[in-house]
Amino acid sequence: MIVADSDVLVDALRGQRAARGRIELELKAGALATTAISAFELLSGARSEAERKKVESLLAAMPVLPLDEQAANRAAEVRRGLEGRGAKIGMADYLIAGICLSRQCILLTRNLEHFERVPGLTLGRLSAGLE
Repeated sequence: MIVADSDVLVDALRGQRAARGRIELELKAGALATTAISAFELLSGARSEAERKKVESLLAAMPVLPLDEQAANRAAEVRRGLEGRGAKIGMADYLIAGICLSRQCILLTRNLEHFERVPGLTLGRLSAGLE
């Protein structure tokens, strides 16, 4: 399963070609999900009724993975490890990483600066032109 991060979903919603193409491809294959954290970020960032409807439509097309106990435990492990090394990535990113790690998913993101710090997290990439 591929989990799309907020940044990639925002790019797709804004019509960015590489993101839109990859999201459409993975949706057709039934291989795309996102997290409850990314859903929150998208919904809270919608500035108009039209944007909110676009976000809701996109979210309805894929599973939204919850932050369950196993994911919370993994996120806490990641946070302790990274903060112990002075390599903080932010609360939302810890939670997203925990969800992906607990389900052994690939995270599709442009935020490589943060997520490359997470041991064991598999990252997907869109294209050189997007990053």
